[in-house]
Amino acid sequence: MLARSCLRATRSFGAVRAQTPGSRTGLRSASTSSGPQQARSPSNTLAISASTAVALGSLAWYYHMFGREAFAMTPAEEGLHATAYPWEHEKWFRTFDHAALRRGFQVYREVCASCHSLSRIPYRSLVGTILTVDEAKALAEENEYDTEPNEEGDIEKRPGKLSDYLPAPYKNDEAARAANQGALPPDLSLIVKARHGGCNYIFSLLTGYPEEPPVGASVQEGLNFNPYFPGTGIAMARVLYDGLVEYEDGTSATTSQMAKDVVEFLNWSAEPEMDERKKMGWKVLAASGVLFTLSIWLKRYKWSPLKTRQMVYSSPVKPSSPVPRVGSRAGKQ
Repeated sequence: MLARSCLRATRSFGAVRAQTPGSRTGLRSASTSSGPQQARSPSNTLAISASTAVALGSLAWYYHMFGREAFAMTPAEEGLHATAYPWEHEKWFRTFDHAALRRGFQVYREVCASCHSLSRIPYRSLVGTILTVDEAKALAEENEYDTEPNEEGDIEKRPGKLSDYLPAPYKNDEAARAANQGALPPDLSLIVKARHGGCNYIFSLLTGYPEEPPVGASVQEGLNFNPYFPGTGIAMARVLYDGLVEYEDGTSATTSQMAKDVVEFLNWSAEPEMDERKKMGWKVLAASGVLFTLSIWLKRYKWSPLKTRQMVYSSPVKPSSPVPRVGSRAGKQ
């Protein structure tokens, strides 16, 4: 409404100016005569040029300091960039492949669990996704956990329960370093989120061990060459080989298949709520779409009388001439 009123006022002002050509001529001559008096002086030109140069210099300095992408390491120190793979569970309309999760958990138990822990995953979270209730209970009972101190202060052992967390392979970090030549195997609960590249990096790392280091590559003693690891020297040796694991469902246990399954399982361990989050997200989008459509309809319904009304100006009615009275002087004549 405000914009429409301003537009009408501008049109009326233009009409008034069009009706008074003399005033336009006067304004034009005045502006023409005052042109030489308003010419820029050398000081003004110099000030404008200096301010422009300062502004451009400030932009160039800011881009030089903060505009370019910063790297913490050189490409040789950072390692080879991982290849992007089309993971199905990363798509909007896809969920985790539960058969792959079960196979990946088997690879973790038989290969990775000897060095790496999964301290943030309880047995109960495996129920309904990877294992059944009976399988999870049987797996938990294979390990022993400390109980609360008894009346004499002694701590006894008890079989595991669904509320317990997966046990670590070492008692503490010092024991882990002592068993791995000073290297500390990281916990794998959030490893997918903690590494740049996520699933692509871990898959490339597990499958990127060459038979022999390339010519010219220097690897420290006790380390293994892997181009995807920062610095290309990693303490973990190659652990996945064809046929290392015998899958329960008969899937061929190649190196790439085992790496793909364990990476998908580690992605699930980093965000086990992903499927529920996607489901909730689609519900929110559907509800928001319906509410947005209703809000548009309500807005048009409420404002349509105001936006479609027309204002018509009616000039005042002039009073009619008086009717002469009968018997007046004019009538006598």
